[in-house]
Amino acid sequence: MPSSPELRVIRLPEVRTRTGLSRSQLYKLESEGRFPAHIKLSERASAWLEHEVDDWIADRIAERDAKAAA
Repeated sequence: MPSSPELRVIRLPEVRTRTGLSRSQLYKLESEGRFPAHIKLSERASAWLEHEVDDWIADRIAERDAKAAA
């Protein structure tokens, strides 16, 4: 995990833009343990760690590339 100064949280609209997934699909994947868990910032605000979302996207790319190479 990056040191504290490098940690960045991103809110739902940014996560949706980066992944191309709907809100309901993100929360479904999260509940299944297939997407990073969100962080509760306050009673009505949640966010995700940017590096965890980036790692998840990189894993999807690696899966695609592994299938293409097989």
